[in-house]
Amino acid sequence: MPTVAEALAAAQLTLTGSDTPRLDAELLLCHVLDKNRAWLRTWPERALTADEQATFAELVARRAAGTPVAYLTGHCGFWSLELRVTPATLIPRPDTETLVEWALELIPADAAWSIADLGTGSGAIALAIGRERPRCRIVATDASADALAVAQENATLNQVNNVAFRHGAWFTPLAGERHHLIVSNPPYIAEHDPHLAGLRHEPRSALSAGPDGLDDIRLLIAGAPHHLPPDGWLLLEHGWDQGAAVRELLQRHGYRQVQTRRDGAGHERISGGQCPLITAAGHGCGYTWATSRDAAGWKQPG
Repeated sequence: MPTVAEALAAAQLTLTGSDTPRLDAELLLCHVLDKNRAWLRTWPERALTADEQATFAELVARRAAGTPVAYLTGHCGFWSLELRVTPATLIPRPDTETLVEWALELIPADAAWSIADLGTGSGAIALAIGRERPRCRIVATDASADALAVAQENATLNQVNNVAFRHGAWFTPLAGERHHLIVSNPPYIAEHDPHLAGLRHEPRSALSAGPDGLDDIRLLIAGAPHHLPPDGWLLLEHGWDQGAAVRELLQRHGYRQVQTRRDGAGHERISGGQCPLITAAGHGCGYTWATSRDAAGWKQPG
């Protein structure tokens, strides 16, 4: 039977189609052996058993065929979380941590805000914010019941208790509610983008949104003012080349302080703005004011 070092070297040759063949091989072998990468480097001469070698070889073959490492191991890291992922959810990317960082800048450390994460998937954004701002109440929604089940499991695994999960598309589960902050990583890849072929293992409905990829972003920008107070914010993840288009949409709908943040690679990745001002006619944030308040503390529509 091969040693750890020999198994990794052979797997690396098999995974030449990957951008990170060595890392992929190490993560898969760590999964098989239930060890971390430091252990692999400490015990390179340890021989694999026949069962370990067979399992590792199968995983390497599936990775070589294009299955993402996270789906093979069933988990991935995001922020300070370890998340379970399945083909029902997108695999959380480091780029999305830029959205979490911006959200945490907006939310005071001791705030008890109401926050909505629309299209939560694995729950990555909602749970990261929930862990860092434990006094906040977060509503995480998704149109996929399977994805919500994964997100709820991740909340339990990571012991984050201030996130409520609701089934439904976009704003439907928020009927009659206002939230200080709305965040979302919606589908944003154009439906004919050739990059979709490389993402064939991930749910298509969570990736693509219309001819230019902006259909869901348009819906979110138009609908968010009905669920924000005048000083509330909307933050949206988008493609690296969509920043200008998303800023234009936000400005067209009257959002204030419109801006874009760049991800770790320097690409425009997250755009957002503050809710449009309410005009004298009671428009702008999508509602007029009355004297009663709803469960989130905002005045109900008049």
